[in-house]
Amino acid sequence: MGCDTAVLNWMVDHRVDWVTTVFWVITTVGNTFAMFVLSTAAWAALLTSKRNVDAWMVAAAMLTGWGLMNALKFAFGRERPPFPERLVEIASHSFPSGHAMMSMVLATVAIAVMLRSATAWLHWPVLLALPVIASLLIGFSRIYLGAHWTTDVLAGWVFGALWGLGWIYAFTLISARNPSAER
Repeated sequence: MGCDTAVLNWMVDHRVDWVTTVFWVITTVGNTFAMFVLSTAAWAALLTSKRNVDAWMVAAAMLTGWGLMNALKFAFGRERPPFPERLVEIASHSFPSGHAMMSMVLATVAIAVMLRSATAWLHWPVLLALPVIASLLIGFSRIYLGAHWTTDVLAGWVFGALWGLGWIYAFTLISARNPSAER
């Protein structure tokens, strides 16, 4: 945990009031509830657009990802960084970061949905990068505010990306076996 402590100490030593405020906003907007609101909106929009496979991929990835995240927190039982370094009051375990994991699950499946779209502008590299940039900012906010150790956030991103990729693969297989399924 030497690297985790060193990063936390560096963050604490370099905190600036306005940056802290910006990261409070990012961490609030990027919480797991907000990720479920966004994924529910995406699910509804995809169903309305008759992109049923994509809609259910998003729903499956997010719902099971939330369960996995909670199971991992319970299994590892890692304590959060101490006060006063931690600027966030939260009672759950630290590993993995739920903010990082769930935002990366959503980012991963969102990129897949964008790439599977017939709408050409959704394939623009700048737009495809936005979900990942958002997840990176959300995770970094958790480190900056002392809500998580750096390794919690890194693990959240890795677990989230892998979980999202797993669901993309599963739904790609389902679509390949059932070509009449609507995208």
